[in-house]
Amino acid sequence: MDSRVEMDDEAENRGGMWDLEQKLDQPMDEEAGRLRNMYREKKFSTLLLLRLAFQSLGVVYGDLGTSPLYVFYNTFPKGIEDTEDVVGALSLIIYSLTLIPLLKYVFVVCRANDNGQGGTFALYSLLCRHAKIKTIPNQHRTDEELTTYSRTTFHEKSFAAKTKRWLERHASRKNMLLMLVLVGTCMVIGDGILTPAISVLSAAGGIKVDHPHMSNDVVVLVAVIILVGLFSMQHYGTDKVGWLFAPIVLLWFILIGAIGIVNIFKYDSSVLRAFSPVHIYRYFKRGGRERWTSLGGIMLCITGTEALFADLAHFPVLAVQIAFTVVVFPCLLLAYTGQAAYLMKNKEHVANAFYHSIPDSIYWPVFIIATLAAIVASQATISATFSIIKQALALGCFPRVKVVHTSKNFLGQIYIPDINWILMILCIAVTAGFKNQSQIGNAYGTAVVIVMLATTFLMTLIMLLVWHCHWILVLMFTVLSLVVECTYFFAVLFKVNQGGWVPLVIAAAFLVIMYVWHYGTVKRYEFEMHSKVSMAWILGLGPSLGLVRVPGIGLVYTELASGVPHIFSHFITNLPAIHSVVVFVCVKYLPVYTVPEEERFLVKRIGPKSFHMFRCVARYGYKDLHKKDDDFEKKLFDNLFLFVRLESMMEGCSDSDEYSLYGQQTERSREGLVMKSEGVSNSVDTTISSVDAIVPVKSPVHANNMTTSSGQASSQTDELEFLNSCRDAGVVHIMGNTVVRARRESRFYKKIAVDYIYAFLRKICRENSVIFHVPHESLLNVGQVFYV
Repeated sequence: MDSRVEMDDEAENRGGMWDLEQKLDQPMDEEAGRLRNMYREKKFSTLLLLRLAFQSLGVVYGDLGTSPLYVFYNTFPKGIEDTEDVVGALSLIIYSLTLIPLLKYVFVVCRANDNGQGGTFALYSLLCRHAKIKTIPNQHRTDEELTTYSRTTFHEKSFAAKTKRWLERHASRKNMLLMLVLVGTCMVIGDGILTPAISVLSAAGGIKVDHPHMSNDVVVLVAVIILVGLFSMQHYGTDKVGWLFAPIVLLWFILIGAIGIVNIFKYDSSVLRAFSPVHIYRYFKRGGRERWTSLGGIMLCITGTEALFADLAHFPVLAVQIAFTVVVFPCLLLAYTGQAAYLMKNKEHVANAFYHSIPDSIYWPVFIIATLAAIVASQATISATFSIIKQALALGCFPRVKVVHTSKNFLGQIYIPDINWILMILCIAVTAGFKNQSQIGNAYGTAVVIVMLATTFLMTLIMLLVWHCHWILVLMFTVLSLVVECTYFFAVLFKVNQGGWVPLVIAAAFLVIMYVWHYGTVKRYEFEMHSKVSMAWILGLGPSLGLVRVPGIGLVYTELASGVPHIFSHFITNLPAIHSVVVFVCVKYLPVYTVPEEERFLVKRIGPKSFHMFRCVARYGYKDLHKKDDDFEKKLFDNLFLFVRLESMMEGCSDSDEYSLYGQQTERSREGLVMKSEGVSNSVDTTISSVDAIVPVKSPVHANNMTTSSGQASSQTDELEFLNSCRDAGVVHIMGNTVVRARRESRFYKKIAVDYIYAFLRKICRENSVIFHVPHESLLNVGQVFYV
């Protein structure tokens, strides 16, 4: 059942329950609209835009820029028979770079960012805000009032509305869409393994060019040492060395572009005829299966394009477009054309065409820059992997792992230790196992093309539901993208047995983990939803709840944003006492990139005042982090005390009145409302002085008499003092330790998934108590078993 309907039903049946939701603390509509559109409206000076374009080179384009190291070798792994094939391959490279990175990603897909955030989960979050396709239905109408919850509306009879209804009609369609996102995510994780392997191995291969008798094992050993160093340095983050990335990548692009120009005029300028697409036709006309399978190598020229979108971060789209069109695109075209010109005269050097084409006088400086550029490219892909796993974790699609914030200045810079070491082990295994670029290139191509296909399907929905494009325009984009990408996809299928199976196996393993975890999360939520306790039963117990109310505050953690969870009834039926104050805490993630700090908490009362029961919903976006401090509990109580004050101020008004905050509260006035244990009487005065900030939207009940006002102030002070005394007596965190089991009659694969895989993942993942930094001595686990 939809959570919104349940919330409305609860509101009708709760009797005297007070409901004071976040709309008391919402900014004005005009201000909210301004905040929602701040990325669209923000103007950058020309100088700042150029500076951001320069910085984006190091973060966004490292992977795409190192492709010239290995493209021609993977295109012709058995050597070049006819030099005309070089021209045909170059023509394919030129038009692949133009159609996919330039037209599709830089000018279309990058515009679909979620307030600066890129990647498959950012696209999925955008879709979740425009259609009810989220598989965990824990959203409430108040979530849509967030300043970051931007979405557009459309006419009920429009094509977008029909698409929305088609998606929402069946759960199977929602699951298929989620599966598409998970497949794309798993392939990005595969990129995080294969990019460092092929980039570093290709860069290290330059040693062998200058020393041709050196064993290939030495090159692999050098690559492995660099990889171990790269992954071992991840916990420091890129904040301290990130300023080096952009100059290194800019120098790399200038070098490869300059070398390309020299080679064009030095060897064979006739390769410039490859800019005519007729050479693509002639390339395939010469026939042979090898022409078709060579596409698997040619498509490596567009690897890093998906990382470009995933690493978009907070760079303005215009800065990314300037960097690509002014620096990246021209330099890449010159680099590939220069290599092709060299190969026209030296086709036997295809194995290390890039290094062979470098003039002897600058060989070693270029080798050093190439190695540094490969490290930067690897770093960008690893960072993108961390980022997308964090997004998956927030949306309930990945087991809880430790996430470390590595920068005080940049929210997006994170480090996930467990994933880092898994990536390192797999990356070293791939490098040492294959030992050559060709098979790793085959694997890399498979991963990249599947991610691109997933992005194309998601972009089709984005163009319909979010951008409201005409269906003919959507069809043109989809068909053009699929023609190119499906061509490459069928080409890489021929190379599955030559290394292309690696990303498929890696992706399958991660897909099983992610889908099983998500399935278990959904089933746990459904169990809590269906077994929640009715308010009539709670009210029937009376203010004491039929138990001894001992001093203290009990924080009961639940996944429900409405209703009383089953663990609470389980708790009070097995223990003879409960705390004087009970707060049901729900921590939920929304399909937004961040929730502003001042809008994070929703607080309301459950039942009459004498019950001393509250609900607090803490809302996070997929980029938000639980920092390593204990301010979560402090902020929770600050918002609870603020709620009590505002509720008391509203008591003199009729139930039919609606109130809003006139203007946005400043932090100073908000802090003034938050009561400290040693200053109750002072805080009452602050509250009364702030009352003029609250005005009725509809006609108010006019001023109450002074006796009533003083009585409310006294009641408020008494409750605040009671809450403080309970807080001083001790806070206990009550968490459910739910064990999920498959029913006896379940099919064998369901038993394996639930009883073994999900149980194992639950056992090794982080507990909620660790995530919320709950002191061990304040933790109380309530065990329960349910069957699916």
